[in-house]
Formats: sequence, structure tokens, C-alpha cells
Amino acid sequence: MPYSLDDRLLFPHPSLADDDGLLAIGGDLSTKRLLLAYQHGIFPWFSTETPILWYAPHERFILDPKELKITKSMRQFIRSSSFHTTHNTAFTEVIKQCATIERKDQQGTWITTDMQEAYIRLHTLGYAHSIETYDDSGALVGGLYGIQIGSIFCGESMFSNASNASKLALIYLCQQFNFELIDCQIYSEHLASLGAKFVAGSAYYELLQKQKVEPFAI
Repeated sequence: MPYSLDDRLLFPHPSLADDDGLLAIGGDLSTKRLLLAYQHGIFPWFSTETPILWYAPHERFILDPKELKITKSMRQFIRSSSFHTTHNTAFTEVIKQCATIERKDQQGTWITTDMQEAYIRLHTLGYAHSIETYDDSGALVGGLYGIQIGSIFCGESMFSNASNASKLALIYLCQQFNFELIDCQIYSEHLASLGAKFVAGSAYYELLQKQKVEPFAI
């Protein structure tokens, strides 16, 4: 059974998660609890029909920015496209787009209103960041957001309303900042095609323990 959280700011060790990665249940989405979770490789993932669920997968899906795969066609798109990419210019809009965009084989969203409010607070405090892609009219057409823990960017979600818009955001994240790795949390075929791979959860946890948790201005 997953560990039942109470008002105390603590989590069981990530190695105690079940086979699906479920570690704990309950608690809240306070800033202190969320930062403690990410510092230990734990993240919330739940729906409006469930209590807060906390996961720590035994295998972690990560992307080394130096190993990002950019296809020839994508390089051509970058050279010819009028899209431009920024960071931290529209965090609230990015997270709302991530919450509402339709995804294949997925009903509803895990980015609930409470989750949005919690991560917007983290952004205001300098812990959460967004990358935005705009088209030539100035419309937001893609982006991603996540939490920074030292040299690690813990990616939460991304969206795209135009071809290659979210890829541009990810390329920007990989090339413009000195992140040691990007935590993609769980497998996706899209991210695998861009170079993401599995590593042992224990190795990821060990790397996290070397990071300094403090607000950053990327």
C-alpha cells in the first residue's frame, strides 16, 4: 500500500515505491512539499477523481541536452521558420494550454486547477520556468514548463498548436541553458525520438542529492 501522508513535510524513500512507481498518497501541493518532492525524485500525478498521488518510478526517463537529436528536416525548419522562442514570458498561459490541449488516448487532464495554482506560485518564487514558442503573428503556439532543481530541469508538460512548436521549445531549453539533464519522468515515444532514454531511478536520485534547491532566474 502507498504511504499515507499527513501534515508533516516528509516522504518515504523513493525506493519504496510500488512497481508502477506509486510512492505515497495525500498531503498537499504546498510550495515546501513540492520542492521536497522534486529534490527526492518524486512528483505528483493524479486527477480530479483521486486524492493527490505521488510517484517515484524505479526507472527514470531522462534527456541529456548534449544528446538531443535534431533531424535534418528540423534543422531546415529552424532556418526557414518565422517562429521565435522565449522563456518565462507566459508561464500561466503555457500551463493552461498544457492542461487543456487534447492528447491522443487521454481523457481529461492531470493538470488540475489546484496543480496550476501550485506551479504558478512556484514560478512566482523562481523555481518553475516556462519556454514559449510564438508564431510570426505573436500568437503562442507551443511551449513547456517545469521545475529547476540545481542543474536539473524537471519537465512537467508541453503543448503544441502548430507543427514543431513544442520541439522548438525543447531545443531552446537544451541549447540555451547549462542543464545537466532534463527529467522527462515517464516514457513517451515523442521524447524517445528526440534522444530521451531510461536510467535507473537510484542513479537519478543520487544525482539529485548533489543539487542545490534555490530559486533561479533562467
